[in-house]
Amino acid sequence: MRIPDRPSAFTDDSARDRYHAVYDRLLDELWPVPVDALDVETRAGSVRVHRAGPAEGDPVVLVAGAGGNALAWYRYIEPLARTRPVLALDPLGEPGRSVQRRTLATAADVGGWLTDFLTAVGAERAHVAGFSAGCLTAVWAATHHRPGESGRVAALTLLDPGGFAPISGRFVRWAAAGVVASMLPRPLRHRMADVVNNGVLREDGLVRLARAGGWSFRRHVLIPSPCTDEQIREVPVPVQVLLGARSALHDSQAVAARLAGIAPSWRVEIVPGTGHALPVEAPGLAVERILTFPAPGQPGAAAPSHHRDSR
Repeated sequence: MRIPDRPSAFTDDSARDRYHAVYDRLLDELWPVPVDALDVETRAGSVRVHRAGPAEGDPVVLVAGAGGNALAWYRYIEPLARTRPVLALDPLGEPGRSVQRRTLATAADVGGWLTDFLTAVGAERAHVAGFSAGCLTAVWAATHHRPGESGRVAALTLLDPGGFAPISGRFVRWAAAGVVASMLPRPLRHRMADVVNNGVLREDGLVRLARAGGWSFRRHVLIPSPCTDEQIREVPVPVQVLLGARSALHDSQAVAARLAGIAPSWRVEIVPGTGHALPVEAPGLAVERILTFPAPGQPGAAAPSHHRDSR
């Protein structure tokens, strides 16, 4: 386990401003529908959220993984927002327009800022979808509450989640290869996507954003040991897990077998043809799974939305 000793932050104001300039341009270029951008105060800092979709209904809340922010979900916004309020976050601890002010040293700290966010926006039954490290934030928000708090997470969708197996040297090598390949000219970078098994390399906008802040943001985040069997059993809401068949993060077959034995009520699916970059390699499938889970009438199923907000 690695426990941070300070908040994550850009190295200086000029680095932050350069990153934000690229972020803002990409938001205009990539975002497919009008959104409202809000800053929401939590126990650990200010969280930037981009909201789209109906004014009412149980929201889908999108939490990116390491190094990511709301822009990573740009392909998800329009199809989700047709029927559900959608809240795409810049997670605390990651580069974006959120501002972390307190160290997040425990699972309760990490889950707590997301709970604070859900409380502040009035979300009582949120379907939280996370990717990679963002999955742990989602799980901890579902399982850690202050005394007297009610749970605000009604369902979880975990896309190739971290936290269910140790981080391997294979994953470290995969991540390093992705960084090197991201610096290549576009045609070669696109060809390398198949070689290194990383679909993000075809996402020109996201690569441009990573280049803008890759060396100017210092991440100080909690890296815990894998969840124990008991911690998995304690998750109190319906959970579905999508695993990349070729994920470098873990052995997806082994993770699926472990979860089947510990939490047989969880819906676990291994997605062929995808790796750890599953959210950008199979966005249509992921959206469909989010919108249809849990099934109507099951615990955690979304309440219907009655009208649209066209903002």
